[in-house]
Amino acid sequence: MRGQIAFASSRGRDAAPLLLKAAKRLEPLDTGLARETYVEAFAAAMYAGRLASGVGVLDVAEAVRAAGPAGPAGVSAKSLRAVDLLLDGQTLQITDGCRAATPTLMRAIGAFRGDSLSSEEGLRWLWLACHAAMNLWDDEGSFALCARFVQLAREAGALTVLPLALTFDAAIHVLAGEFAAAEALGAEAREVSAAIASPDVSISALFLTAWQGWLAQASALIEASDLDAVARGEGRRIGAGRYATAVLYNGLGRYEPALAAAEQATAYPGETTVSRWALYELIEAATRVGKPEHAARALRQLSEITEASGTEWALGIQARSRALLSTNDAEGLYREAIERLGRTRIRAELARAHLLYGEWLRREGRRLDARVQLRTAHEMLAAMGAEGFAGRAARELAATGETARKRTVSAIDEFTAQEARIAIMARDGASNQEIATQLFVSRKTVEYHLHKVFSKLRISTRGELADTLAQD
Repeated sequence: MRGQIAFASSRGRDAAPLLLKAAKRLEPLDTGLARETYVEAFAAAMYAGRLASGVGVLDVAEAVRAAGPAGPAGVSAKSLRAVDLLLDGQTLQITDGCRAATPTLMRAIGAFRGDSLSSEEGLRWLWLACHAAMNLWDDEGSFALCARFVQLAREAGALTVLPLALTFDAAIHVLAGEFAAAEALGAEAREVSAAIASPDVSISALFLTAWQGWLAQASALIEASDLDAVARGEGRRIGAGRYATAVLYNGLGRYEPALAAAEQATAYPGETTVSRWALYELIEAATRVGKPEHAARALRQLSEITEASGTEWALGIQARSRALLSTNDAEGLYREAIERLGRTRIRAELARAHLLYGEWLRREGRRLDARVQLRTAHEMLAAMGAEGFAGRAARELAATGETARKRTVSAIDEFTAQEARIAIMARDGASNQEIATQLFVSRKTVEYHLHKVFSKLRISTRGELADTLAQD
């Protein structure tokens, strides 16, 4: 209990040693409870990351390996609980590598998506399943699990769990290029955390401002996040800040600081998701500053993970990264990346693939072909609100002799985070009372914000709202 309280109250370095000690003491008494506690120890060690004090993810993995399997010899993996599959997959990932761990983790993700998962199991463990799905670049699994997690937390009124669920959902919406939805989800997570005096877990805000390319705002947010993380001992949040910094500077075309940040993010693989995503930021930055050896080393690490995953998202990212280093088949690899990423919901990375392909074509002297790709990239990135990357695309277009079209600012761009959140929920059919219940506000508050939304859109009915937002 002391370990669980330490993790819930600070997400810092103090929880992992307590939870690991408890798991070991529980082994001779209750195997199932011991394994659940090992999962919690894994989570705590992952959050502590680079700031861990004495107990890291490797220590937990070795303890799980020493404790033995979940059940008697000969027990089928199909009969294991979802949480047991998750623990075994996490252990294999640390001790044996991605190729050995991926099949077990994929079974775990499938189990968490299944109908047999109880609400209690979901509320307790779904966040780790969301994390595993993002780790494996499983976009379908990520969206499904995040949505389910938010739904369960809302239905149960689990205020201590809801911010975490909202944060995971916001993060995957950032990568989908759905920035308004991501901002609304992240803002709600922060509001709920503040209301219950819980640590702010909404690192999605770091990702969002980085993708938006807002240098001053993102830098200030990342700096404040770092200070908070150090005070609580949450090293994973520092890693998230370094990844966000790499995205920010790659978007702005400032590759030296992007490379430095990406190298810091990838230096602690125990922080998993952000350290993996930072690999392709490192590859892009390193190739731009003339350090192919840095990029090649990162590509080897990335390829091991993406090939083990085998998803379209993973293989699309790998193809795009390989294209940056290719000397004889860059065009084929860029086309493969666009084709694969086009079959996913990860539209932000798809837009970047068009941008990189267009930049390569321009440098090859193929200005007309370059314009097609750069125009597509600019339109996608500008529509998302990825201003840094959109600016990069506009500059490249100008170099081909074409001026990028300025995006028309719509009324939805003027929404506050709360207005955007309520507008989206109303558009999707939620009543005022349902919105009020889910957002923990009064019905009058919902009516007030909807009045402002209708005024900005110059409409008067919900039917018009659905049509207007769909067009936007």
